[in-house]
Order: sequence, then structure tokens, then C-alpha cells
Amino acid sequence: MGSLFFGTAGRIGKDRAEEQLEPFLIEGEEVLLAFKVIRDVHALTNLRLLSLNVQGLTGSKKEVRSIGYGKISAFSIESAGTFDMDAELKVHVSGLPEVEIRLDKGTPITEIQALLAEKTLRG
Repeated sequence: MGSLFFGTAGRIGKDRAEEQLEPFLIEGEEVLLAFKVIRDVHALTNLRLLSLNVQGLTGSKKEVRSIGYGKISAFSIESAGTFDMDAELKVHVSGLPEVEIRLDKGTPITEIQALLAEKTLRG
């Protein structure tokens, strides 16, 4: 089983995401779509998929996962069903465990799919 970010992600604004991810963004990088799970932030930027995992009681320990679009070998998005309140995004990266993010039922999965397809298929 791959990495699973527990909780359900809800969309957040680009400004709020860039504020939280600012120490990890490089010059010229901008957030295109972002989602938050409790204290963690997952963002699709113009350059990569970036995940900030805030750990511990104080939140001082942080893990940052950066996946360049060119390294993504496949992805899938599963919409929420009638009895399933969450959608799921799964990203496959060569040589790494699958990354799985649960999304709120109202998350615009078509936007995520379109952006990932654009970045991974056209480079």
C-alpha cells in the first residue's frame, strides 16, 4: 500500500496555499490548485505536485513531498459515489509508493484531472 494522507481534502484558495507553502516554493512557481487535509496542504503548481505533511502535536515537524510532473507515470481519480462521501486521487511515480489523497465530495475532480493530464501528457 502506498502513502495515504488521512482525512479528507477540501479546496483552498491559491493565496492561502502559497502562504503556507512559501518556504518550499521556488522563484516563479505558482499554485494552480490546492487542497487541505486538517493541517496538511497538497498543491498542483505550475511545476510539480507538492505535499506538505505537518506532523507532531506542535506542528514543528514537516515532511515535504515534491513530485515533478515528468516523473508521474500514471494517475487516477475516483469520484464519490452515493454512499461514499469521498473522492480519491492516486498518483503513481516510478520507483516510489503510490500517493493517495482523499478529496471532499464537492472537490472539482475534473479540474484536477485536466490539470494533471495537461502537465503529464504535454509536459
